Amino acid sequence: MMSFEQTKCKTITPRADILIESMRDIGYSLQTAIADIIDNSITAGSSRIELLVNTHSDKPAIGIIDDGTGMSEEELLAAMRLGSKNPLDGRSKDDLGRFGLGLKTASFSQCRHLTVLTRRDGRTSGAIWDLDRVACNNDWLVEMVSSAERIPWADKLGESGTLVVWQKLDRLVGGENEGAVQNSIRQIAETATHIELVFHRFLAGKAGVKKIQILLNNRNLEPFDPFHSWHPATILRAEEVFHLGNQEIRIQSVTLPHHGKISSEEWNRYAGPEGYVRNQGFYVYRGKRLIIHGTWFNLAKQTELTKLARVRIDIPNDMDSNWKIDLKKSSARPPAPVRDRLRKIIAEIGATSKRVYTSKGTRLIESNRLPVWRRFQDKNLISYGLDPEHPAFTSFSERLPEDQRKEFGKLLELASSTLPIDSLFSDVSSNPESVYAKTMDDETFAAIVRSTCLKLRTVDQTFEEIETMMSSAEPFQSQWQIASQILKDIQQKEVNDG
Repeated sequence: MMSFEQTKCKTITPRADILIESMRDIGYSLQTAIADIIDNSITAGSSRIELLVNTHSDKPAIGIIDDGTGMSEEELLAAMRLGSKNPLDGRSKDDLGRFGLGLKTASFSQCRHLTVLTRRDGRTSGAIWDLDRVACNNDWLVEMVSSAERIPWADKLGESGTLVVWQKLDRLVGGENEGAVQNSIRQIAETATHIELVFHRFLAGKAGVKKIQILLNNRNLEPFDPFHSWHPATILRAEEVFHLGNQEIRIQSVTLPHHGKISSEEWNRYAGPEGYVRNQGFYVYRGKRLIIHGTWFNLAKQTELTKLARVRIDIPNDMDSNWKIDLKKSSARPPAPVRDRLRKIIAEIGATSKRVYTSKGTRLIESNRLPVWRRFQDKNLISYGLDPEHPAFTSFSERLPEDQRKEFGKLLELASSTLPIDSLFSDVSSNPESVYAKTMDDETFAAIVRSTCLKLRTVDQTFEEIETMMSSAEPFQSQWQIASQILKDIQQKEVNDG
């Protein structure tokens, strides 16, 4: 134990009224505050956790109740103490706590009246922090509960477990006007979404994680896997184990499916409220619980071409100091050796994500033998233009008088030079699933199929070769059933005429 010289010392006790008000502004949101309480329930071995919200009554309240091990009165008082655990002490690998402050700081950030009612071995204990009492007396006074009759939802507490109740919700329920009501409804909905993401492994009960049921006002919350792991178009790389000292960090890179391979509903759901660009990056899990997501840790920029890239990182709960995990468990910074490895991973997964978005275009350029549009590259400059050698264009041009052929060529150049690149980029970046190629009417489509086929026949292409070319090119590929029948009719007519 460290020793100090015997010098004159004075005890300076912090003013309770000032310090406890300051603790309310550490930076919790409703979502992160409730998640912190759920952490305690999971650590207590709960299988069922209920969020009970009543914000529209004369006495609004929020309750979090679990069926965990509960606490004795001595343990309850320790839990109500500010700084009940040393973050440097060893802890169980399943302990989601950190500083021993979460219950208090999370609760104070949202309410002025915190009640904890707990039961173990048939014995019920309760304690209350009331910030108005603390401020009035300027002392750290905790009220012991003598009767649970007036505590909301106390009757729902089972043989063992803990009930946390927030009252005097001055931060959430700030008024009775319509705007305040809508704000509370919105925050509750965002909290449900946050929980479904942060605790998705516990809600799913997979990969060696105990399954936990979490309900919001009797509605089951469903796990939201941000990696869309079950979808066959998701690219999952092999998990990598990175060793830092005697600790293991597990890393897996993922590329989400292109929007053309999933439904629009799935595409919007996995984009999240902030969109794919903001949600790309590292997803760090501490003890299987998501603590931070949608960041490259300043190792790369969030770009449109890497928006499908996500990387799962699993760290144990005894690496908090290495990763600089904050009190709210909502920010982290990887240690230097890990950052070096993550830089390389960014380059690898970024290339894959880019290929998902460019591969379709590449196939049209390299494999499509009948491109209406051609891609031209001169060093670092890329341009697109209509292909004047396309059979549909040449077939039409050859039927024109000589002077009009030149004018037709100029029209093709005009169309090519006015490609709305900025508008296309903006639309595809912001809402790619809504951008589509305009379809032509049946009569026009049939005429294009016939003229293209007949032109190719004049240069001695067989029907088999024509089918190969046209079936891999637009606009024929997307309506191949119709185009194929027209080709068969042309072939049959040629046989009959022959």
